[in-house]
Amino acid sequence: MLNSTISYFILEAYIHVGTLRYFYFMITAVMYTVILVANTSLIVVICMNRSLHEPMYLFLCSLFVNELYGSTGLFPLLLVQILSDVHTVSASLCFLQIFCLYTYVNVEFCNLAVMSYDRYLAICCPLQYNSRMTSSKVFIFIILLWSYCFVKFLITLSLNIRLTLCGNIINSLYCRNYLVVKLACSDTEVNNIYGLFATAGSVLVPLLPILFSYTKILKVCFSGSKQTRQKAVSTCTPQLVSLLNFTFGCCFEILQSRFDTSGVPTVLRIILSLYFVVLQPLLNPVMYGMQMSKMRSACRQLLCHKKLSVHKDGL
Repeated sequence: MLNSTISYFILEAYIHVGTLRYFYFMITAVMYTVILVANTSLIVVICMNRSLHEPMYLFLCSLFVNELYGSTGLFPLLLVQILSDVHTVSASLCFLQIFCLYTYVNVEFCNLAVMSYDRYLAICCPLQYNSRMTSSKVFIFIILLWSYCFVKFLITLSLNIRLTLCGNIINSLYCRNYLVVKLACSDTEVNNIYGLFATAGSVLVPLLPILFSYTKILKVCFSGSKQTRQKAVSTCTPQLVSLLNFTFGCCFEILQSRFDTSGVPTVLRIILSLYFVVLQPLLNPVMYGMQMSKMRSACRQLLCHKKLSVHKDGL
């Protein structure tokens, strides 16, 4: 049950921009539309093309679904706030946004971790790959990582909802878990203890397989043939770029939530606070759609098929 003393929160980070709000609204709406179209298109390509029903592309499909999930947790409310004169959000909607954004972050890291393990098997154990990474195991991995992230943060959120809050002003463009907890005037010891374990789980669970996988892959690259190195580079580059980009965005978000960043220019703070949930869903479709030859071929085939269908209908 939600704390009855607080029915809404005030998002204080919005600055008065006058009629420029319509320009920012349009830019934000265009970005959200591009994210929806790009990620949905690649999901459709993977689902419709039987040659892409392989472990790596199924994990990619899960990743693209998560991009849609995370961006939908941010953009609709952000668009409403841009046009509003009073930047308030109901407590229930605020906690829902917190749940969506934080589970999005956890799923993203776990999905990238599973993908790194998949690449380790493909490059370091090619003869055993088909037996160790079957379709049923892929679906089990995907179900487990989504379930783990949802259940873990559901416990965090249930502990936070029970807190007695003595304020309702959040210095942010959207709802953040740590900033809401800072408003509490009741005992937060249990929240802090569980928060430490949850944070350790969020970091260590994906980090260990990522470090293990890429360490093994690098060893194979240095000791293997030129063909092996080319295969490793072509399949691992998009994942490494995606991982480093997302890690950078999340690190700044953590630093901004827990430390005083008033010395940083306001516009830069706003851009970097949105970085992890805006650039990642835009970057991943480009990285994986353009860098992976099989994805490019499947996209071209689908586009040619649509053009042919339209041509026939016109006749």
